[in-house]
Amino acid sequence: MLAGTSSLFVACSPNAPQFTAIDITGADYAKDFALTDHNGQARTLKDFQGKIVMVFFGYTQCPDVCPTSMAEMAEIKRLLGKDGERIQGIFITVDPGRDQPEMLKEYMAAFDPSFLALVPTPEQLVALAKDYKVYYKKVDGPTPTSYTMDHTAGSYVYDTSGKLRLFTRYGTKPELTAADIKQLLAQAS
Repeated sequence: MLAGTSSLFVACSPNAPQFTAIDITGADYAKDFALTDHNGQARTLKDFQGKIVMVFFGYTQCPDVCPTSMAEMAEIKRLLGKDGERIQGIFITVDPGRDQPEMLKEYMAAFDPSFLALVPTPEQLVALAKDYKVYYKKVDGPTPTSYTMDHTAGSYVYDTSGKLRLFTRYGTKPELTAADIKQLLAQAS
């Protein structure tokens, strides 16, 4: 059997978990990141071993999708009760020019103080977007600083061993994502 294929066979078996989110178990992308968080600390996926990690790409001046997604992530954590402590929310900015660390720290605190924002350099963002298969594009506004950012809206979910498992679509009810995460936590037990 080829390395890494066992999880693909499990996903196809009748006993495989049934997720609401898109099951991308065994995907060969989005395996890690090496970025600085809003506190200035270097972070990789390995820093969160033992936790379910939810990664969302966005920007602080987003008028609707980003704050809604982050509020839903906080609601998922709340719905999980005690297990919510096993969730790590990660926000990766697609607007590193405007999203400065202090601003990101305040933004995260508005949703959940344990959530972390990661700040790529423009060069890191290009590589990260390619690796994560996310789209982002600056859309000019009436002034040079009033632009918006079009971007992929959805979250990647990693299991407690750091393996990419799910992609949740924007607008998925928090209760459904919480149920998916409960299944991942049960698999880790």
